Amino acid sequence: MKTEALFAGIICGMLLTSTADADTPRRVTGLKTPESVVAGVDGRVYVSEIGEFGKDGDGQISVIGTDGKAQVFASGMDDPKGLAFAGNSLYVADKTRVLKVEPGGKWSVFAAADAFPVIPQFLNDVVADGLGNVYVSDSGDLKGNGGAIYRIGKNGKVALVVNGEQDARVQAPNGLLMGGKGTLLEVDFASGTLYRIKIKSGEMEKIAEGFGGGDGIVRASNGTLYVSDWKNGRVFTVNKKGEVTDFHDGFVAAADIGLSHDGNYILVPDMKAGELVWLPLDNR
Repeated sequence: MKTEALFAGIICGMLLTSTADADTPRRVTGLKTPESVVAGVDGRVYVSEIGEFGKDGDGQISVIGTDGKAQVFASGMDDPKGLAFAGNSLYVADKTRVLKVEPGGKWSVFAAADAFPVIPQFLNDVVADGLGNVYVSDSGDLKGNGGAIYRIGKNGKVALVVNGEQDARVQAPNGLLMGGKGTLLEVDFASGTLYRIKIKSGEMEKIAEGFGGGDGIVRASNGTLYVSDWKNGRVFTVNKKGEVTDFHDGFVAAADIGLSHDGNYILVPDMKAGELVWLPLDNR
């Protein structure tokens, strides 16, 4: 028999519900154009809210506690998108710059637009390695022009990993994930293709394709990759052989997904629906 209980609290117009039925995901509603999500080491969930696209200053990061309560963590951003932790700091791709948010929510500019070799057009996702480097994707004009991936060192110095001039397959790079052995995984929004990229050389290898508007990537504990498709509202799995399978559909715009701290759920920001959804995994 299904049972359903409301978690405590409605804050900032958000409602968090839970159910014992593993086929029915939990969700937070009332978010303002949610784009990316990441779980902290304490189990709390951080989600970027763009607000109104192109309107500076109305973007924010909200945090959802393990008790079901949600509140604004950092505000006054422009169009915050990708999120990644490096140590205790949260890094945010915010339009044409990368921000660094301290544990108390105070933020500063980590890499300004003019720190990049070319002024970015659409900084999108971020990921951090174990050495303190942060990687960020520039999706260019989202149509295949101006795309690039950059590495930012601890000192804020920016270096190019690869761009569309070096390899025409770099069209609108979006979701990033560390790939191990000096590589990055990247899914392209324009081509819907998943690549493995050697960080030192920029050499690219196709892993899988067919992801529509490829957006986010996460890896489960069993090694399975999960890739979201923003354009078609879907989430796919990719096994170690590169075989692609439908995992879940029905989203309006599945953006930059994350993995819960316990590894039992895929966290899906449904941008156009204004929701954050918990999808249970089979490896619990």
